Amino acid sequence: MRALIIIPTFNESRNIGVLIPWVFEVLKEKGVEAHILVVDDNSPDRTAQIVLGLKENGFSSRLFILLRKRKMGLGSAYVAGFHWGLDRGYHCLAQMDADLSHNPVYLPEMLKKTKTHSVVVGSRYVPGGFIKGWGIWRRVISRGGSLYAKGILSVPIHDLTGGYNIWTRSTLLGINPDTIRSEGYAFQIEMKYQAFKKGFRFSEFPIIFVDRTQQKSKMSKRIFIEAIYRVWQLRLTP
Repeated sequence: MRALIIIPTFNESRNIGVLIPWVFEVLKEKGVEAHILVVDDNSPDRTAQIVLGLKENGFSSRLFILLRKRKMGLGSAYVAGFHWGLDRGYHCLAQMDADLSHNPVYLPEMLKKTKTHSVVVGSRYVPGGFIKGWGIWRRVISRGGSLYAKGILSVPIHDLTGGYNIWTRSTLLGINPDTIRSEGYAFQIEMKYQAFKKGFRFSEFPIIFVDRTQQKSKMSKRIFIEAIYRVWQLRLTP
């Protein structure tokens, strides 16, 4: 099973140099073989240079970077990463944030679950899942967003807005990432909804999500508003 972990970045210089060695250390301890692809949107803080430095110093055969000319959004970064991985024959494609909120310790078990499931969701909202470091407002937005989307779309997935997910190759080919038009929270919702509509099998794996401590969150009012109206667009589209 060839696995690729896709990490989109924009101004993550304080985190990416910690995350990449951490991921590879966890995978090595568990005897799991996987590669990392960083999709960087021309970060002005030299995120890409840090990744290239790691590639030249110990991770040359397992670490790759896809450089984009400008900031184009989270959704398009993942779509570009999915195409990169599918074109190179990877069987499982994982997505995780660069801000250290997604603990790599869960990756080995999540990858194992792809043997029996098409999509594995790192879930904050199933028994054993939890969020550390968020205030009440962020909790309401995230939890409320998942419940809102779950109710409108009638899908049995508890964490629709989470970004720590693993997709099998057949699932991504079945969805066709090029058809996904959303960004931010809405991107995560749309991907899962399309997979659910096509009958792919889900597993929700409990994770403890930790809020970022370095640099700024990418959450914005535009992302929040898009998630609200995009859910209705998805529901009303045959």
